[in-house]
Amino acid sequence: MAGNGFVEIEDVESLDRFICEAGENPAIVFKHSNTCGISSRVYREMSQVTRPVGIVVVQQARGVSDEIERRFGIQHETPQALIVRGDKVLWSASHYGVKAHAIEEVMNSNGSAES
Repeated sequence: MAGNGFVEIEDVESLDRFICEAGENPAIVFKHSNTCGISSRVYREMSQVTRPVGIVVVQQARGVSDEIERRFGIQHETPQALIVRGDKVLWSASHYGVKAHAIEEVMNSNGSAES
C-alpha cells in the first residue's frame, strides 16, 4: 500500500519511530480506511504532499489508531490527517477538510499554524 511519499505505520513502535525521526520538524500522520470512498479520495489528496506521510491503515493497525486517539486527544475519524511534533498536535483535519495545500502551508510555517 505504501507508495508516493507514504511510510507505513503498522504498530506503535513504528509510530514512535516516525515521529522521532522527524526530530524538531513536524511529522504528518494520515489515518486511512481501505473500505471508505471518502478515504480513497483523500488518499489521492495526501499523495500530493511533498513530504513523508506516515500512513496508518486502520483495518491493519487499529491499535495504532487507538494510540493516536489516546496520545493526542483527537477523536478517531477516518480519513484523518494530523501534523504533530513530539506529543503535541499542531494541526488536524478529517474527511474533506484534509487538503494537501493546507498541510504544506502548515509545514512551510514549521507547524506554527493553529487549526
